[in-house]
Amino acid sequence: MHATATPDGSTLELEPLHDYLLRELGPADTRMPTLEQFSGGQSNPTYRLIWGSDTYVLRKKPAGSLLPSAHAVEREFRVMRALRGSAVPVPEVLALCEDPQVLGTPFYLMAYVPGRVFWDPSLPGMTAAEREAIYAQVLEVIAALHRIDPATLGLANFGKPGNYFARQFDRWTRQYRAAQTENIPHMERLIEALPARLPATGETRLVHADYRLDNLIFHPTQPRIVALIDWELSTLGDPLADLATHCLAWHLPKRYWGMADVDLTGTGVPSESGYRARYCERTGRASIDDWPAVLAFALFRKAAINQGVVRRALQGNASSAKALDITRVCHIAAAALALLQPTSDKQDAT
Repeated sequence: MHATATPDGSTLELEPLHDYLLRELGPADTRMPTLEQFSGGQSNPTYRLIWGSDTYVLRKKPAGSLLPSAHAVEREFRVMRALRGSAVPVPEVLALCEDPQVLGTPFYLMAYVPGRVFWDPSLPGMTAAEREAIYAQVLEVIAALHRIDPATLGLANFGKPGNYFARQFDRWTRQYRAAQTENIPHMERLIEALPARLPATGETRLVHADYRLDNLIFHPTQPRIVALIDWELSTLGDPLADLATHCLAWHLPKRYWGMADVDLTGTGVPSESGYRARYCERTGRASIDDWPAVLAFALFRKAAINQGVVRRALQGNASSAKALDITRVCHIAAAALALLQPTSDKQDAT
């Protein structure tokens, strides 16, 4: 029996996968495929699949008990298939398997896109010109995404229109409660204070909901994005929430994949305010009301997601020992709460 071991101690049987590949992709090779799990990320396990001379990417739901509506590989498949050929670069998706008899959980196959992934948003080791070019491209792609009318892609029913912030706050509060492992006072205060500051209903656009540098694949040598990946949280929603999630890199410390504690002077990395202003220009928006509250919402959502990772780690279903870090949830919640304080309170606190 051919099988591949996974970091959580389980195994993936390769014979059923081989049979599936023969059915879906044709008799490319009679040999067993090989799977090599990519490092990084705590969500859906992702593998490099080598079958004969061809290389693919396989992305599946994790094993074990999962939170409702989480790890939606089926939605990832649908949205990337719809975006193919648009101004937003995505990998070509090839097949979706919802039969648990093949690999235990649903998965999909997509083309392997070679390129560079940058994990540190401060982009160490690059010149100021290189950083500037990369961030200009990152901005262009998120602006292009938010200019798309979802109906033109057949995605008019990809989510509920209107009342996005309130619905998302309710969803992530419930997800946080379902994954809660201990009492975190800052999260409790956020749950009480944030609803009164949530923005009213705005535009409805396709939102990625996890648009960050390490979910972008860049050309091997050029400052050009060749693929935006990890669409499991995507839906129809307010593009400001998507922008805020993306801008969290400016508000989180380096140890949490941010750059709030990095001196960006002269580096070519734009300031968050300048970056946000250029986004407004590219999307035809005059201004953004109560940006701190939008950021606080994005931080609250991130804290809730990280709490879910902690819960799965305790159950043995996360892909990294780092997932057990509850202090990350506490830090993110504290940062969100600080944004909701009046300016005078912040000055008094310092």
